[in-house]
Amino acid sequence: MTLPCRIRAPVPGDEAGWRRLWQDYLAFYGVAVPPDVTDALWRRILEPREPVHALVAETRLGFFSAGQLVGFANYVLHAHTLGPQPVCYMEDLFVADDARGQGVGRALIEALIHKGRVEGWPRVTWHTHEANEAARALYDKIVPRDPFIRYKVKLR
Repeated sequence: MTLPCRIRAPVPGDEAGWRRLWQDYLAFYGVAVPPDVTDALWRRILEPREPVHALVAETRLGFFSAGQLVGFANYVLHAHTLGPQPVCYMEDLFVADDARGQGVGRALIEALIHKGRVEGWPRVTWHTHEANEAARALYDKIVPRDPFIRYKVKLR
């Protein structure tokens, strides 16, 4: 079953819906961030000159009320050393529990990939926790995992 939704850039009126999903995302990963960090992130997403952006999934029909946000993809565009065009890193992808398995996550990723093709980005990358089997099952249908292994040094 596919949930009819529209993928688009967020607008100021999406703040409450995005915040609800953001809090659910943080809870899923067991992460707490101070409210001022969330406030700053939302402001940055709406500011076109910032490198942080988002796409949101808005329902069109069905079980959810039309216009309800059911997912988001927060992403960062950044310079890289191998060319003049920015590359895209999808930092956060989240779909509401009751909308999972209905094509929303895939639609968000495909919309981001399409945007990248239109804007000339050389790549879109992301990562997930190795235990996140549901996400990995989706990602494996979109593109094979690459051979790179991530290393992380926590500085704080």
